[in-house]
Amino acid sequence: MQTFEKDHYAALGLDRRCTLAQIRAAYRLLAKRHHPDLNSNSVAAVRRTQELNSARSVLSDAELRAAYDRELDAPKHSGARPRTANIQRNIAKDVPLRLEDFLRGAKREVHVLDPANPGGAEIYELVIPPGTVPGTRFSLPRSEPFGGGFVRLRVKPQPHFRFKVRGLDLRIDLRIKPELAARGGVAMICGLTGAKIRVQIPRGVAPGEIVCIAGEGLPGPRGGRGDLLVRINYRIEVRIRRPGK
Repeated sequence: MQTFEKDHYAALGLDRRCTLAQIRAAYRLLAKRHHPDLNSNSVAAVRRTQELNSARSVLSDAELRAAYDRELDAPKHSGARPRTANIQRNIAKDVPLRLEDFLRGAKREVHVLDPANPGGAEIYELVIPPGTVPGTRFSLPRSEPFGGGFVRLRVKPQPHFRFKVRGLDLRIDLRIKPELAARGGVAMICGLTGAKIRVQIPRGVAPGEIVCIAGEGLPGPRGGRGDLLVRINYRIEVRIRRPGK
């Protein structure tokens, strides 16, 4: 169980107004500098790397960072007993997954926060089987002292740099040459699994027209997969007629 004992901002050399991009950049720089492999596996390097990993884990998660900031702002009372009222037995949390993970399966370390838990964040391992449907909910038994309760985790797609999610369908833009649009033919794209997919371009296809490729989307609740929606883009050539030419 993780606690908020360290100064995570100081560990990364940042102040509390830092952005997520600054957190990630500082972590990458410092993690490379203090990596044990580059420091003869020294104990200090290992400890520093652990501090950096802990800082990134807390500050990169909006929910955990908000809780950490509240703890920093809370007055410190020596000898005060931790507040245990209003502890929730069941906690719900969304877990963003890469699109590929829904097909291939994955393992994720999930940090779950109960504001009334004096121990801080609870850490659970979530196993996502291959073929998991977006929106699937998993229930994991909570660790002590919350025996009998559950962590209810819902997996949802996180943004992808090439594909856009439309339910179980995926949409992607394909830019082609005007000549191919005019005569029709075949273009190749890389699918979600990395495999090449043939896209049949209709003759005279219009800009913005959608070509549907069945079964190349996300897993469905009854087996099978959604579709891949390929939006065709190309630049229409404009010819200018000048007088006397």
